[in-house]
Amino acid sequence: VLTLSNGSEISARAVVIASGMTVRRLDVPGYERFEGAGVYYGAAITEAAVYTDRPVFVVGGANSAGQGAMLFSRYSSKVTMVVRADDLGLRMSQYLIDQIAGTPNIEVRTGTLVREVGGDPGVETITLEDRATGQVETLPTSAIFIFVGAVPHTAFVTDLLSLNEKGFIHTGRDIFLEGQPASWDLRREPYPMETSVPGIFASGDARHESVKRVASAVGEGSVSVSFMHRILAER
Repeated sequence: VLTLSNGSEISARAVVIASGMTVRRLDVPGYERFEGAGVYYGAAITEAAVYTDRPVFVVGGANSAGQGAMLFSRYSSKVTMVVRADDLGLRMSQYLIDQIAGTPNIEVRTGTLVREVGGDPGVETITLEDRATGQVETLPTSAIFIFVGAVPHTAFVTDLLSLNEKGFIHTGRDIFLEGQPASWDLRREPYPMETSVPGIFASGDARHESVKRVASAVGEGSVSVSFMHRILAER
């Protein structure tokens, strides 16, 4: 049974959740006007090639930021990582830290905050502040790529489904990552995209370890629907 915001209810024998997520944004007033004009969330090889032989900044200190920095290092003249934490090791795997340390055109600035983004009409400068000293510096850049996490839209199933520590929905064999869920009382294995409650599926960005791309989400939705038909035939 799904309860809607107006209090009405809809019953169903199978459900697919494709509620998505919201990327976290920097706490920098006014920088939103540069979104799509030099400020981007995530990175793809097509975007990296656009900035060949130009400097770029990567904001974030987890694995996704490290992987993005390594990607851009193959194209950009210089990649500067802006990391709020004082140590990359707090959130990044050691293999990535070693790769970054061995890449000469990557500079890592730990303990650093983004204070301003400037330019007209697109991004041309970024202003950074050293958390320890308070020193402020404005540097030229052609683009800024944000990797500061995302918030999945899954609060409405927090007490129903198995979620990871960030709130993304476990599906398939991943529902057993923390043991046997009490809600899974079937003898069969969960279908791909099926959650810890039989008959409820998840696809797209709200799903644990999904590929954050539209084409991937569409494919996962198609897989979910195909197995939903199988469940409806069983019941």
